[in-house]
Formats: sequence, C-alpha cells, structure tokens
Amino acid sequence: MTKKLFEIVFFILVFIFPALPEEDRIEIGIDEQLGKKLPLDLEFFDEQGNKKPLRDFITGTTVFAFVYYDCPGICSPLMTSIAEVVNNVDLKPLKDYNIVTLSFDETEDAEFAAEKKINYMNIIEKEFPENGWRFLTGDSASIKTLTDAAGFYFKKDKDQFIHSGALIFISEDGKICRYLFPQYSDKRGYSILPFDFRMAVAETAEGKEIPTVARMLQFCFSYDPKGQTYVLNFTRIFGAGILLMAVVFVLYLTVKPKKEKRQEVYNGK
Repeated sequence: MTKKLFEIVFFILVFIFPALPEEDRIEIGIDEQLGKKLPLDLEFFDEQGNKKPLRDFITGTTVFAFVYYDCPGICSPLMTSIAEVVNNVDLKPLKDYNIVTLSFDETEDAEFAAEKKINYMNIIEKEFPENGWRFLTGDSASIKTLTDAAGFYFKKDKDQFIHSGALIFISEDGKICRYLFPQYSDKRGYSILPFDFRMAVAETAEGKEIPTVARMLQFCFSYDPKGQTYVLNFTRIFGAGILLMAVVFVLYLTVKPKKEKRQEVYNGK
C-alpha cells in the first residue's frame, strides 16, 4: 500500500499540480519551459554592434542569462557569480560551454554592453576567449519574443525593472534543458555552486531536461505587485490539499475491502 500511495502522490505532484488552471500567467518571475526551443532566427546586436541571428551565439551548450546591464539589484551579483564560477570549474569555454547574456532593456546599446563586458571579463582569472561570453542587446520586439519563449517575465517600474534571475542552459539546437537559480546568503551574497554548474553543463550536452523546484513554488506562490513580493496562494494550496485527500480516501476504500477479505481467508471463514 505504501508503494502504491507513493506512486499516486508522485503522479499528482508531477502531472496534476502543473495542469491545474491558474488565474493568470505569472506577471513577474520564471515559468520553466523545459524542452521547448528558442526562436533562433531572432536577431540581436553583439558588443561591436553587429546584428546577427541568435543561432550565431548558441554555438554549443550555452549558459544564457537575461539581465540589464545598468541594474542596481541582482543582475550585477548574478554576472559576478557567473565570472566566479568560471574560475572554479574545470571546464573549457567554447568547447564545453559558452555564455550569453542579453539585456532586456531595449534602451541599452552595444557600446554600453561592451563596457560592461570588460568589467566582468576582468573578474575571470584564467585564460578565457573573448567569444566565450557574449553581451547582447536588442530591440523591444525581439526581446519580448525571446523572454516569452524562455518563460522569463519582468515588469518596468519607472526607470528600473522588477525581475528575477537565473541561468538557463540551452542545447546546441536551442532547446531549453535546465534552469539554475543562484543561491543567496547574507554572508556571501549570490553564488553558483561549481558542482551544480558542471552538472547542468553535462546534462545539457546530453540533451537532458532537468526540472527544478521552481515549478512547484510557482504553484504555491503568487506575485503581489503592491508589496512587490511573493505571497502564498492559499486557494491553490487548499484545493490541491483537498484533491490529495480525496485520492488517498479513494485508495483507502479500495484497499480496505481487499485487506478484510484476506483476513477472513486467513481466519478460515
């Protein structure tokens, strides 16, 4: 019975929870799009101002991050953590992986991206090719198409943006294989564990799609635009709890008669 109950609970968590209807698409945050392919024909500007299709930058296993280069919040620590994890992994850039960051602020241009690139490349202490980390910019239409395809949702707030941050691991053919969220502590700030980074690169190279707990968290939490934070969605949690209890109750009614019948046979009735 324990095994069967576990299988049912697992089925609910993996298949039923994500399928339950949501009030609206999430406004801010990341909705994982594992297995989906990015539109590689979209064009963006590199650091020299050359306009090229995205496929020219996704040249192998690619670590992708949406940022904006003048961000006063998490973007700078995120890009710093990328440079630091590069220092701490025994992987070869352009052979094992390459990195692409794209500004989702359409007002930022290639010249500004090139300046920011110098700052973060200087953090890398090992030999690292210039093309190993690309800093892209683009127009609003192309940016929106790509962020929507990747499930990255943000909102402009005056002269800043409200957004989250993550690394998205893309296979050579443009398939989304993994989302990796940096860890945060008051002592260390944002950081990416080298082990997690290596595993994500290896899994993406094999084309594996690895989900994170983010999908479950999206089910349990909703964004509150007034408080600019995430709050528990009690309606969803309560509904899921009732569904889980109903399944367990049905299982109990199914198993109990069989158990009683076996007991009668055992007693010689």
